[in-house]
Amino acid sequence: MAMNREQRRYLQRQGQMDSEGNPIATRRENRPAKTERVTPREYVSEVRSEMNRVIWPTRSELINYTIVVVITFAFVTGLVAVLDYLFAEGFIALLQAGTEGSN
Repeated sequence: MAMNREQRRYLQRQGQMDSEGNPIATRRENRPAKTERVTPREYVSEVRSEMNRVIWPTRSELINYTIVVVITFAFVTGLVAVLDYLFAEGFIALLQAGTEGSN
């Protein structure tokens, strides 16, 4: 594999290559053994503890986010509708111009 000087120096600093440019063999860490399945009770308990750590938005934040989403949705929908109409009209005009020229 072709490597420039900067890449070699970087790999040497990382300890992945010796001074001659040969890669240093390293052992991969063994993957941890699969843990046993949790019981439904433990699962629900863990879910509850995670849900308590979530930072929920306040009512005013939720209203603001909802307004932003609705306005953005309306804008994008309107933009797509206008572009669809313009492309459809342009395509129809193109087809009509093509059929008029062949008569």
